[in-house]
Amino acid sequence: MEKQKNGVGRRKEAVTRVFLSKGSGNITVNDKDYKVYFPLVYLQNQVERPLKTIEAIDKFDVKINAAGGGLKGQAEAAMLGIARALVEVNAELRPTLKAAGLLRRDPRSVERKKFGHKKARRSFQFSKR
Repeated sequence: MEKQKNGVGRRKEAVTRVFLSKGSGNITVNDKDYKVYFPLVYLQNQVERPLKTIEAIDKFDVKINAAGGGLKGQAEAAMLGIARALVEVNAELRPTLKAAGLLRRDPRSVERKKFGHKKARRSFQFSKR
């Protein structure tokens, strides 16, 4: 690998740009350690998942720029971005990552609010009198 590879991950309103380079396993999100940026353990596990799947947690340095959405969306977007960058590094990893479901973007997002309703599906309370 001559230079860093990158991948883009998206989830709901969150967008992350991931830069992957050879290193010792440092993961930074917006210039902070990922364990500081994502204080919840299950979000940290989401970010680590692609690297754990191919057993390369200490072979790459990962720099992530995250914007938009919330912490959960950003963590899942980072997971997709890391997986895409790993495929760019080595195309032979694709079947492994695909089998783990890491190369699929989650299409679910917030449903729009409809007029005449209180929320997307919730209507106003009916009053007979």
